[in-house]
Amino acid sequence: MKAEKIWMDGKIIAWDKAQVHVCTHALHYGSGVFEGIRAYETKSGTAVFRLKEHIDRLFNSAKILKMEIPYTKEEFRQAVKDTIKANKLKSGYIRPLVYRGFEQLGINPFKCPVNCTIAVWEWGAYLGEEALAKGIKTKISSYARSYINSTSQKAKICGNYVNSILAKMEAIEAGVDEAILLDTRGFVTEGSGENLFWIRNGVIYTTPTATVLEGITRDSIIKIAEDMGYKVQEKYIGRDELYISDEVFFAGTAAEVTPIREIDNYQIGEGKRGPVTENIQKKFFDIAKGKEDKYLSWLDYI
Repeated sequence: MKAEKIWMDGKIIAWDKAQVHVCTHALHYGSGVFEGIRAYETKSGTAVFRLKEHIDRLFNSAKILKMEIPYTKEEFRQAVKDTIKANKLKSGYIRPLVYRGFEQLGINPFKCPVNCTIAVWEWGAYLGEEALAKGIKTKISSYARSYINSTSQKAKICGNYVNSILAKMEAIEAGVDEAILLDTRGFVTEGSGENLFWIRNGVIYTTPTATVLEGITRDSIIKIAEDMGYKVQEKYIGRDELYISDEVFFAGTAAEVTPIREIDNYQIGEGKRGPVTENIQKKFFDIAKGKEDKYLSWLDYI
């Protein structure tokens, strides 16, 4: 993971020159917000998937953390495109970050400046190319997703992800690919960095957004599935409903559409990518790669 250039506070600079002070507030306290975005190579050139929605969410996250971004949304969207151009990236991952910089240490962040960066790099399937076809193994984490009133579920805040890091490390050390977290009531929420969908008797279900991030890929999957004629419902469930589901899959910018073949040593369905997941996965990639005219408004061409 490395590219040639990075956008930092309005300037395109060399990747290795993108540095911050060790007393940066966000480094000590997690006081930053970020986005994960993907660009795909299409027949008409490189296109960023749902760039507007991602930048809207970035600004909403900053608002919740009381950080005023010193650029307009349009300027930030253009900066994403400029960074992709500067790196001659055909497809890959985009990471905008807005954070409290260095002025003074202490919990109070208000005197620290607001800094902004955008990094891009080539990145394939988050959980591996094989996972997209065969599915992954997961476990229910011993770590609960942060209580709804202990932080903001609508902001993609850097510090929130310590919860995810603990769950991810636990999963890897247990010999599986990913974790699924429950909330403090015991209801299923999401993965360490992905929203969750499951299928029973032809109906697609997903967790309500009260306790999870409003995923943009999640929103895309719901729209795609409904357009394909599937019924989609939001529902709170215990872990055992996942065990007896016909199919389960993760959805997210990094994970895209990744089937889950096993949870807590329970085989899910046939133990491989199911037909509904496969249909949605194919449609999603066709849309992201500009093959579906109906969804071209989701693509920002470079």
